[in-house]
Amino acid sequence: MSEPTANMKRVLDRLAVEDKGLADPTTLAPGAGRALAALTNMRWNDDLPDVAEARTVMISDMSARYVVPKNDAGTDAILHVHGGGFSFCSAATHEGAARRLAIACRAPVLTIDYRLAPEQPYPAGMNDILDAWSARAPDRRWSIAGDSAGANLALCAMLRLINEGAELPAQALLFYGVYGADFNTPSYVAHADGPGLTREKMQRYWDWYTPADTRNVETVAPLHASDAQLRALPPLYLNAAGLDPLRSESETLAGRLHALGRADPFDLIDGVVHGFMQMGSVLPEARHAFEKAGEIFKTRAA
Repeated sequence: MSEPTANMKRVLDRLAVEDKGLADPTTLAPGAGRALAALTNMRWNDDLPDVAEARTVMISDMSARYVVPKNDAGTDAILHVHGGGFSFCSAATHEGAARRLAIACRAPVLTIDYRLAPEQPYPAGMNDILDAWSARAPDRRWSIAGDSAGANLALCAMLRLINEGAELPAQALLFYGVYGADFNTPSYVAHADGPGLTREKMQRYWDWYTPADTRNVETVAPLHASDAQLRALPPLYLNAAGLDPLRSESETLAGRLHALGRADPFDLIDGVVHGFMQMGSVLPEARHAFEKAGEIFKTRAA
């Protein structure tokens, strides 16, 4: 098992001090857990990158944050789906991530506040992504991005679009995604107790999102997608965190894509934990991950 990088260890040591005595938010009532998750995630919005514009907007009856970087190339835009176990976080908690993504890709980023489980379980959040996609402005070429559960929702929304014969995003950037509900993969075994995300937390997130007997369809757990559906996806970029219970899911998805002859890049970032890209204000590995995703995005968008 790999060890945290020196930078990651410093962040984990900081969190051990700052979060001492705090409850696991997945063990609280949903509203209380959501409030605690928001509180602890907002710390990553210190020292926000400067952008040309950052404002709250409405799209398809949902609030959203629209971020325009100073280096906007003027051609593309990204629908950004925040993570948080289908249940926590928001456009506000992911403001720093959205700004870094926009700057790296030279494109505006729209992060929506989709409905959250357990009050609004599957398929509410995915339907909100699809509604936002349908309501996108026509003056840009749109792609999609997401982290963790947001990567799941982004990928599941694309599979729905394929099933319906609808227009797909130009490309997709998917960061350490939730792609299956098998809690006995090699990475779940190796990192069942973290650091950070744990098997028990993910089991509670899944229980809030959808019952176990519904998790065998591709629009819930996209590792169930057929080869034909995977072939029909737009160009993807995948990454995974080395110290993450979800790592094996990205590795399995990347393996299936490559076996189909697709050229979707996949990066495994060793020594970092799930959610590391949220920590861009203090973690160099997070900033490098955005830069790598941006390089691939800009090459495809050229």
